[in-house]
Amino acid sequence: MAADLGPAMAAQFVAGVRSRAPRTRDEAIDALVAVAAGVMSKKPRELNLTGNPACILFYGVNGAGKTTTAGKVAFRLREQGRKPLVVAADTYRAAGIDQMVAWAERAGVPHFDGSSGADPASVIYDGVQMARKRGQDVVIADTAGRLQTQRNLLEELGKIGRVMSKALDDQPYESLLVLDAVLGLTSLVHAREFNKTIPMTGLVLAKLDSTAKGGAVIAIESELDVPVKLAGVGEAIEDLSPFDPAAFVRSIFA
Repeated sequence: MAADLGPAMAAQFVAGVRSRAPRTRDEAIDALVAVAAGVMSKKPRELNLTGNPACILFYGVNGAGKTTTAGKVAFRLREQGRKPLVVAADTYRAAGIDQMVAWAERAGVPHFDGSSGADPASVIYDGVQMARKRGQDVVIADTAGRLQTQRNLLEELGKIGRVMSKALDDQPYESLLVLDAVLGLTSLVHAREFNKTIPMTGLVLAKLDSTAKGGAVIAIESELDVPVKLAGVGEAIEDLSPFDPAAFVRSIFA
């Protein structure tokens, strides 16, 4: 428990459960859910898609699952009747662009691709303009993976955020940090640093399955007041779900 939540948060959970004096296993799990509800973010967990166009920016460390998540979100929004445009802005790797294009094609949505080595902020700016011209109502932007210790890449991410705001005439947009559920409390370190660069509007918990519990997001939500909005629960394009805090906590301790 401490490995994912951290010692202080784990102690808070233990104290909270003891104060409720559960008599059965089910009562103990109910107590855990109640403690989690008290510390996790109270902000809305639905995606904010009110912009013109609405925009969703995905970022995070290498291999967290950003591109896969972007493809799944594109598919989900198309199924809901939206008209998304995927922007492949991982211009450091030609393979990164190719991967995003492949996911966009699987999702059945159009894509706008940056060329290898191009300025990712400019690619996203041009993608927003293209979406407006073509009547696409959601822009989904995939960015390169970067570590929270790479200052030059974090500065570039900050530039992307500023350019995104300019392209959208300062309309709000979703800035979602994608976290690998396997990483445990390391994710809290990542979240702190990324949040300083682009204030997060939400989190995505990727690669969440029976072996990866992802409990660190409880500590992240408690400290940063940023809600998990989506969870990736498998490899298929349909395997993306809205995040349910109570069900999530029960799955950890059940």
